[in-house]
Parts: sequence; C-alpha cells; structure tokens
Amino acid sequence: MLIQRSGGSRPWPGPLLLDARALRAVLRPDALLEAVSRSLAELDRGGLAVAPTVHLPGEGGGFHLKSAFASTAPHRAVVKLNGNFPSNPERFGLPTIQGVVALLDGERGRILALMDSIVITALRTAAVSAAAARCLARADSRAITLIGCGAQGREHLGQLARLFPLDEARLFDRDRTAAERLAEFARELGLSAIVAASACEAARGAAIVVTATPATSPILHLEDVAAGAFVAAVGADNPSKSELAPALLAASLVVVDSRDLAAENGDLRAALAAGAMSIRDVHGELPALMAGRIAGRSRPEQRFVFDSTGLAATDLAAANLAYESTLADRGAPRFDFTATDSSTRPPRRTPRRSR
Repeated sequence: MLIQRSGGSRPWPGPLLLDARALRAVLRPDALLEAVSRSLAELDRGGLAVAPTVHLPGEGGGFHLKSAFASTAPHRAVVKLNGNFPSNPERFGLPTIQGVVALLDGERGRILALMDSIVITALRTAAVSAAAARCLARADSRAITLIGCGAQGREHLGQLARLFPLDEARLFDRDRTAAERLAEFARELGLSAIVAASACEAARGAAIVVTATPATSPILHLEDVAAGAFVAAVGADNPSKSELAPALLAASLVVVDSRDLAAENGDLRAALAAGAMSIRDVHGELPALMAGRIAGRSRPEQRFVFDSTGLAATDLAAANLAYESTLADRGAPRFDFTATDSSTRPPRRTPRRSR
C-alpha cells in the first residue's frame, strides 16, 4: 500500500520509496564520492561484510543479487537485485539495467527504503571509479576516453570532469547516436569532443580511459593504451564479459575492487585464464587503497588498470546517503506492506490489573 505522508508524527512512519528523480536530487556527486570512499575503507577495516554475488539466468540477459551488512552503527543491510539485459534498448525500448535496492534495518529487520537501482548503480559505479582515479590517474590528466556512451559513460564523464582539468573527450560506441549524445554533454561541460571510429582510435594517447560496454571479447589492447594512463574497466561483471586484453593487464598495475570477484567475473578472469598474470601480480584491492594500506600512483609513467566488478558495500553507502538525506522530508512517498494486514502484527498485550 502506497501512502503519502504530509504531516503528523509517529515513531515509525514507514519505509521510503525513492524513484530516480528523488535519488538524483539527494545523491550529489561530491557527497557520494566521499561516502563510497569511506565505505570502501570501512570494508578494508572489517566494519562491513559483503556476501557472495548470486547470478540468475534470463533470456538474453540475467539477474544478479548483491548484498552487504554494516556491523558498525547504524547497523544496516542492503540487498540489490539487478536485471542486466543488453538488448533491451533495441528490442523493447527499455534500459539495459533495471532493478531495486532495499535498505534494511539490521537491528529490527524493517525495510527502511526501496530505491530505483538504475540510478543507484550508475551513480555509485561512477563514484567508485572516481575514487580510484583520485589515487591512480595523473593529476594533470586532460584527455579522457569513454568507450560505451550510455548511462555509465555519461555518469563517469560528469564525475571525472569534476576532479581533473579535462579539456578533451574522445568517444566511441557501436551506436554512433549514443556517442554523439555524449559529445553534446561533453561540450556542455566545456570540453572539446571527438566521436571516434573505433575503440582503439578513441583510446590512443588519452590519460583516462573508461570502458563501460557489454563486450564479450577484448576491445582494448596494450598498444591502444599509453604509458601513464589510467583505465577504469567497469563493463565486465560476469564470466561471459571481457573488455581488456590479457596483455594490457599484464603490462599494468592492476587494482581490483575484490580479488575474488575480479578473478571470477572481471577482466582479471581472462588474464588469469590466459596465463598472462597470476593473482599474486595484482597490485591490490581498492578498499586497501582507500584505507591507505597500499600505494597509489608514484610515477608519471605508471599505467594503472582498475578492474571494477561492483561491490555491495558501495550500494550500501549510496542507499544510506539517500535515506539519511530524505528521512526528514515529510512529503517523501512511503509505503507499508502491513497497513491492511493485521495478521502480521504482534498481539496487543492486555495490561495486568493491580491487586
């Protein structure tokens, strides 16, 4: 039952229902960047627990379920169920990714909020890449390449343009119209924009490269990426996907969000399978980088690859930020599954009579 609360007070007003518009209004880029950075450092310190990802097959795509729990106050959990169907835009006019994020009370078991996972996923993924880039990309980076110009490409460009003195965007997408739309956005940000004819043409010479595609075989090779560049590879999130050639990873300092997840689902998986590198060759994990336990860039010529598979700890950070930012809004939509079902409520206790 959907309820709209405009006033009054009660101890528990019910769970929030946050759509895309509501989330974009409260998930400001700077605040989200700091929130995911803190959550990753907390994950490294042991204050967060992340459960294994569950994959469910679909027709022409699939679902994955990610979850995390904070053992420190406030004790909250997040569960995210995403459907990823790459042919949706062409076949049905629907987004590639759709789903829901549930924020849960870890002490009472209550649903605190249900949120649109399209926005949570897009914004937190770009914020995580930005957190990695702050430590791994050259501070004087001016040219950025976006390979894959959909929602993730736009969010990454917006986040990274805030952190670096960018003046040029090089864009490639199999759908040229998508690349041209992103070029318009880049110009709105004050950048010159070039729509390239191929991924390798777009990447060559760029200081920052973001790949956000559903590719199942490498689209970037070692010769395409300059020494000193930073590559954020965010497209490979299951064993069927691959964006970067094994030789590129082997010739770079590789930072992953999780060794286990990257070895199972990321571009690291293909590099390990090809024998191009071993798990011991990984420079480190992003949570350790955020906690200061491993070093970031120390020399201009270092080439870094950030292999991002997506951690539920950062979904929890985004969901918490959205919840706390909306909690005081009495006009925010709320719902209540138990509003018309008295059987789910505990029986009222009859007060004892004094004798």
